[in-house]
Amino acid sequence: MNKNTVHHFREASRSYSDASIFMHEAIARKAGLSNADHKYLGLILKYESITAGEISKLTGLTTGAVTGLIDRLEKKDLLKRQFIREDRRKVIIIPNVENSMKLLGPIFDELQQKTLTLIATFSQKEIESIERYFREATILMKETADHLNNP
Repeated sequence: MNKNTVHHFREASRSYSDASIFMHEAIARKAGLSNADHKYLGLILKYESITAGEISKLTGLTTGAVTGLIDRLEKKDLLKRQFIREDRRKVIIIPNVENSMKLLGPIFDELQQKTLTLIATFSQKEIESIERYFREATILMKETADHLNNP
C-alpha cells in the first residue's frame, strides 16, 4: 500500500471520527444530556436489562461513575433500577425504551434516512468491504480501550 493512500485513508478516518463526535455532542445537547450520558444510554438501550457491574465492564467506568450515570438517566426517566430481593446490592437496570425513543427518535429518524440514501449509492461488494472495515476497526478500538482501562 502506498504512503499517499494510507495518508488519505487516515485523514478520512480522522475526519469521520471527529464529525461523529461533534454530531453526537450536538444530539446530546439537543436531548439535554451530556455526550457521555447520551452514548452510554445508547449502549444500555441495546439490552433488555443490564447490571451496573456489566455497564462498568463494557465501558471501563468505575462503579462510582456508573452509579452517577444511572442516577442522571433515572432522573430523566430514561431507565429504572430494579433491586434483586436476594441481594439488594445487585441492581438490574431496565432501559425505558419508550421515553428514550421519544427523546432521541426524532433526531435520529432524519439521520437514518439520509444514511440509507447514502448506502444505496454503494454496490453490495463495497458495502461488505465498508462493513468489514467497521467491524474489524471496532475490535481494534475495543482492544485498545481494554488495554488502557486494564493495563
